[in-house]
Amino acid sequence: MGSLQGEERLAYPEVRRDESVVDNYHGVLVHDPYRWLEDPDSKEVKDFVEKQVALTESLLKTCETREKLSERITALYDHPRYDCPFERGDKYFYFFNTGLQAQSVLYIQDKLEAEAQVLFDPNKLSEDGTVALSISEVSENAEFLAVGLSTSGSDWVNIKVIRVADKSTEPDTLSWVKFSSITWTHDNKGFFYSRFPAPKEGDGIDAGTETNINLDHQLFYHFLGTSQSEDILCWKDSEHPKWEFDSEITEDGKYVLLSIAEGCDPVNRLFYCDLTALPRGLEGFKGKEMLPFQKLIDNFEAQYDLVANDGSVFTFRTNKNAPKYKLVRIDLTQPEAWSDVVQESEKDVLELACCVNGNQLLLSYLSDVKYVLQIRDLQSGHLLHNLPIDIGSLDEISGRRKDKEIFINFTSFLTPGIIYQCNLDVEKPEFVVFRETFVPGFDRTEFEAKQVFITSKDGTRIPMYIVSKKGIVLDGSHPALLYGYGGFNINITPYFSVGRIVISRHLGAVFAIANIRGGGEYGEEWHKAGSLARKQNCFDDFISAAEFLVSEGYTQPKKLCIEGGSNGGLLVAACINQLMLVSWTCCVFINLLLAMHGLLIMAVQTRKRNFIG
Repeated sequence: MGSLQGEERLAYPEVRRDESVVDNYHGVLVHDPYRWLEDPDSKEVKDFVEKQVALTESLLKTCETREKLSERITALYDHPRYDCPFERGDKYFYFFNTGLQAQSVLYIQDKLEAEAQVLFDPNKLSEDGTVALSISEVSENAEFLAVGLSTSGSDWVNIKVIRVADKSTEPDTLSWVKFSSITWTHDNKGFFYSRFPAPKEGDGIDAGTETNINLDHQLFYHFLGTSQSEDILCWKDSEHPKWEFDSEITEDGKYVLLSIAEGCDPVNRLFYCDLTALPRGLEGFKGKEMLPFQKLIDNFEAQYDLVANDGSVFTFRTNKNAPKYKLVRIDLTQPEAWSDVVQESEKDVLELACCVNGNQLLLSYLSDVKYVLQIRDLQSGHLLHNLPIDIGSLDEISGRRKDKEIFINFTSFLTPGIIYQCNLDVEKPEFVVFRETFVPGFDRTEFEAKQVFITSKDGTRIPMYIVSKKGIVLDGSHPALLYGYGGFNINITPYFSVGRIVISRHLGAVFAIANIRGGGEYGEEWHKAGSLARKQNCFDDFISAAEFLVSEGYTQPKKLCIEGGSNGGLLVAACINQLMLVSWTCCVFINLLLAMHGLLIMAVQTRKRNFIG
């Protein structure tokens, strides 16, 4: 790895300040001198980006171990990876990646033990692997597969339909789809999806590069074999153009639920429509607008996620008066009479709830950033079984109400991946290994992972995971990589990273993940404690984590790197500037290992209030 030492400086491209751009927010003038950088199509912005790329490449070329690291990372990434199997009709489906495939491939098999065949391979859609399968859903009878394809990382999706039996592509093509699921009705005649209006002719939109906000999201129903122009407009709200709509079909196929969101907060409105009560079914709405949705929740006060229903009696997971979530029940015929099924935990966050094996609930809690799994009775909420699981992350859970067995995809810092199978129709359910991922050349016994709790500036207890080679001496000699996010109610739980294992094994690095406020590790209160006017808590937590790594002898300031992307990029930038005020120098460079995977890493170095770079 390389960094800037002493007074050496990189010749950064000059950034023009446009002092004429000023916004007036309720009488407060806010200058935005760099707004011109928001136009990706302008020549000035393109020139600036090209200069930044050239500067980056000039620094990367100075790393004498770059090729060796690249070769090692590539070798370790070249291992097979599976997703959980799921059942539709009388078939099983799963995604599989041989190792270095740009996109995972969807397979189909008659039974879990039967030979699998390729159903859909998105790698064949482009030479460079940039066409991705963003969303997919198999019809209930397993006759059709709807796939949503995106190009070059764009959020825009085109939906196509595949006939499963012969893998042929139907003529159906749906465009301008974004922020959508695919929800098949149980008659297998078509599906619900969400989209934005097509741009007007002459707008010259290059889908995926535009920076303006998309407005007027709409919910549609598409009948197989028809043109998109014939799709039923099921819901829109012109008075609220920023609202977004998603749909879900109950497992009995009777109801379609409409979830309405605005922004990223964990709240939603919830409407429902009884499909069996439509005199002519959905066909009766061809040429008409709007399904007769009934409003169950008509405010943005809390989040409601469907767990199960028995006729008109619904069970939801919600944070209504329960920031760590609970399960509640409501009969649609008595919409004012809500009751608790599983009350909110005092400490643990109810992350997920689903109905399996007839009348059982599978609950997943997060307890001090460690998962806890339980089986409970659907009707009473009483605990039936605990399902012990190691410290790590549950990437995926596969199972529905009719299924007696479930699958979970587990990973951790030192576990590349295990798919567990569990038969719930026995006296004492337990997990057995269904498939396990092995990384050639990786020996987990060489490393150790542990959780510590640090004290932030205001006394708040902050969890942090630390991974290193086993038995290291805490003498401050090790390079360290500290990662954080702290936003949007998102949890950062243990996961396997080839890149971090490589720097730990070959460069002796320690890497740490700080579960700072702003995330969802302890529920909505933890999220709000790092949001808006309390955003400074995120920075204080992260700086305290960095100071802990130094004070406990894991590293020293000149060897400490801090990493963050997206919201975490804001975190890193803020901490770099704030550390300058406490006699730290912030030496900014690109970590040569992780830069190959598009991550921007910042290094922090102490040196008498001097900013280098």
